[in-house]
Amino acid sequence: MKLALRHLLLASTLLAAAPAHAFAAPDLAAMSDDQDQSKSEIVVTGTIEQQSSSATGLALTPKETPQSITIIDRQRIEDFALTNVNDLLDQTVGINVERVETDRTYFNSRGFDVSNFQVDGIGLPLFWGIQFGELDTALFDRVETVRGANAIMTGIGNPSATINYIRKRPTDSLQASGSVQGGSWDKWRVEGDVSVPLRDTVAARLVYAHEERDSYLDYNHVNRDVYGAILSWKATPSLTLTAGYTRQENDADGVLWGALPLTYSDGTRIDYPISASTSADWTYWKVKDQSAFAEIGYAFAGGWSVKGVFTYKRFEENAKLLYAFGYPDKATGLGVEGSSGIYPSIYDQYLGDFYASGPVKLFGREHSLAFGVSTARSDALEYEDFAGTVVYPALQDWDKGLIAEPTYGNQYLAADYTDRLTRVYGAAHLNLADNLKAVVGASAMWIDSSGTSYATDQSRKDSAVSPYLGAIFDITPNVSFYASYTDIFNPQIEVDATNAKLAPAKGSSLEGGIKSTWFGGRLYATASLFRAKQRGLAAFAGVFGQGDAGQAGDSYYTGVDTVSKGFEIEIAGKITDKWSLSGGYTGLKLEDEAGDPTRTWLPRRTLKLATSWNEPTLNDLKLGAQLRWQSAISYADANIQDAGGNDVVLRQDSYAVVDLMAGIRVFDRVRAAVNVRNVTDHKHLASLMWGQAFYAPPRSATLSLSFAY
Repeated sequence: MKLALRHLLLASTLLAAAPAHAFAAPDLAAMSDDQDQSKSEIVVTGTIEQQSSSATGLALTPKETPQSITIIDRQRIEDFALTNVNDLLDQTVGINVERVETDRTYFNSRGFDVSNFQVDGIGLPLFWGIQFGELDTALFDRVETVRGANAIMTGIGNPSATINYIRKRPTDSLQASGSVQGGSWDKWRVEGDVSVPLRDTVAARLVYAHEERDSYLDYNHVNRDVYGAILSWKATPSLTLTAGYTRQENDADGVLWGALPLTYSDGTRIDYPISASTSADWTYWKVKDQSAFAEIGYAFAGGWSVKGVFTYKRFEENAKLLYAFGYPDKATGLGVEGSSGIYPSIYDQYLGDFYASGPVKLFGREHSLAFGVSTARSDALEYEDFAGTVVYPALQDWDKGLIAEPTYGNQYLAADYTDRLTRVYGAAHLNLADNLKAVVGASAMWIDSSGTSYATDQSRKDSAVSPYLGAIFDITPNVSFYASYTDIFNPQIEVDATNAKLAPAKGSSLEGGIKSTWFGGRLYATASLFRAKQRGLAAFAGVFGQGDAGQAGDSYYTGVDTVSKGFEIEIAGKITDKWSLSGGYTGLKLEDEAGDPTRTWLPRRTLKLATSWNEPTLNDLKLGAQLRWQSAISYADANIQDAGGNDVVLRQDSYAVVDLMAGIRVFDRVRAAVNVRNVTDHKHLASLMWGQAFYAPPRSATLSLSFAY
């Protein structure tokens, strides 16, 4: 399991220097951060006029962006109580959430792992493309997802998606909100958010959230605190200074490292209760995630603006984990053993970004330019401390707390490495004709790594240039054709059978389709075809033995080519003033270099829909529903064979999960709401990504009381 974690290490810093201009526009004075925040009806809940720079660095609406982009706004987050990012991305079109463990989550899109995550367009809120614990949504105003490769804004990673979390910012006027929640498994949560103008030119915003809950899983308990503070000063009409600090502490007990073995030793499936866990009450996973940033923006006459951002991020974790391996005997329930260890780690990131944008006139038309330079450094220290083998009791006794905490050896430094990344990037929005616009750009990258990780030398130097080309052709004022090509590359730390590092994987994304608006611009609809390819991506090939080129017990890999093809249909906005609708359908074909299906644990078809209806005359009554459906998935487990000597194939049938919500104003500025998740109480596995799995949550309910001023 530690090997699965290590092979993604380099992503944490190679993506760390993404540019910091999610709020950037050609004129900072005309579009200040607080004005941007005040638009309550963005793509998901109403109009399509919300601008985003997540895909190109240029402030464009989704209809003007020649890629697929989905925005989930604050209203949707609050309506459906999406208090953590995992639940939010579950409802994002084209994104699959792989809950492989209670406190470690992967995401994928278009057949590939999502490895690009940003906050306000810069850096990563998590490491290795994995979410540790649950990232709280209290700090964010909205979440923007760009599907496909993102050459301009990242240039590194997989041709999957980029997820950009947009922070809440101070507003010009006094705003305050708070909520109290209580629900299933003794869950309770409080949340507060206050934006205060301190002077005519100075404003501050403070955010706090605390959540505590037990779980449907045996032993599991979570305690989370979230803090945020941002100060903004408009020093002159043209100069704005902003500084902020955020912190999240996620303490979880009784955590899963790995998950349930799904078959007996004879290859037949085990029918577990939904609460089943291979954990113990003495395990824990504690995560402290802190970030501080300083930002300066200046708006020149003529529409040009510049912005500089420095960010420091510190991520600390301390985990005591228990991993189960083996397959129980069907008659006795015995045969499973465990490995336990303690894993304290510290990661420090230093990120700087300078960005400029503005209009230019050429050949009688006005165009937009954006360009920047970014640099990042990340230092990592990872420690380990192992215990001896743990023997599990009979399967039917796993919920009785019979596993004693083992004794550990001496803690040692397992990894000490540094990654550096420098990027130069630029983009142009070209106004070629009244009905024809183009976006061209590129990102040049230089990567330098040093140090060791688990006895493997991390030294490497790589460089590349990733281009971007896109166009939008307006057939009518409401309907447009679009197409885009972008590529990306992914440096790798995995080694082959000769113990030599694999070459960087290279990916590309080609996309085209139709974008349209309806009902006076209230509704946004798209249909697209895409083709994504990743060449030379590391795939597990075996384990070194005694006398081999590499260290015995370590994994080696081979580079494989993978191609995904598919289509997406998406709709977002309002059918009427009272009825909102958003969601989409994804169809995917995923093949290896031989043309055979690969990564079969990924669903080939997914459908996500959300709708709400609001009646102001009935005490602002709001009713809503969410649907998430996915097709069947499977995983061939080479470690266990059936009676015929074939690898056991684990299967999860197609399933749908439905959530319902209702809210009403009980007093002036006070609302009461109820959210019910998994209304049908459908029992299904959370993921088959690793061949082990645990069950997704059964039906649950949350009651909330909120106040807004």
